[in-house]
Amino acid sequence: MGYILVVEDEKNLRELVCHHLQKEGFQAEGVPDAEQGYTKIQERPPEAIVLDLMLPGMQGTELCRMLKSHEQTERIPILILTARSDEFDRLLGFEIGADDYMTKPFSPRELVARLRAVLRRAAGTRAAQQQEIYQDASLYMNFATYEVKVGNRQIPLSSVEFRILKHFVLHPHRVYSRDQILEAVWGFDTHVKPRTVDVHIQKLRMLIEKEPMTPKRIVTIRGIGYKFIPDPVLSAPEEDPNP
Repeated sequence: MGYILVVEDEKNLRELVCHHLQKEGFQAEGVPDAEQGYTKIQERPPEAIVLDLMLPGMQGTELCRMLKSHEQTERIPILILTARSDEFDRLLGFEIGADDYMTKPFSPRELVARLRAVLRRAAGTRAAQQQEIYQDASLYMNFATYEVKVGNRQIPLSSVEFRILKHFVLHPHRVYSRDQILEAVWGFDTHVKPRTVDVHIQKLRMLIEKEPMTPKRIVTIRGIGYKFIPDPVLSAPEEDPNP
């Protein structure tokens, strides 16, 4: 598991968070203020940071802004953990670049779940940044231009459909539940219903499958969710019906 830095001035809470993270297999280290946190980050960049907003000296908001404004640290996920729960502070946290936000008191299980979620999203973002194009025998996706083709046919996708398909092609053969797809595409705090995923999957199948009623690319794993299967068979390009 990865190295997590906890920046929290309350000693008991800092130790509690580290304890629960260590129980889940993470390497967790705590510091009491932003200055020490910044020093630790320079010495050993963590995979994620749990950050309190209200800190002695430099505030957590300032540390978050600093980290998100530097190329070396901008991709480190930051989960804000604070007693400040009003909407303004929550929105402020996201505006300064935080990846998620939790208020005290909190559930340790939810903290771990949210941390895993931001780590997964960060991994997906890094993969997408390293790979601008996906292509198999029949499907082409350009992540920079939002261009999608099946054979020679241009496929019009909505932004949500594009994000779902992008998530699948970056994680082929892996099974995802509806909730996991919601989390990856809409984020942890989404109010979208899980069944909405089914509607978008059906639309994607109509657009990219040769036989949408018996799909071979986005397949249903009964009782669990969906997975994407790349097309390994090279075939002749299809004629574009609208040249």
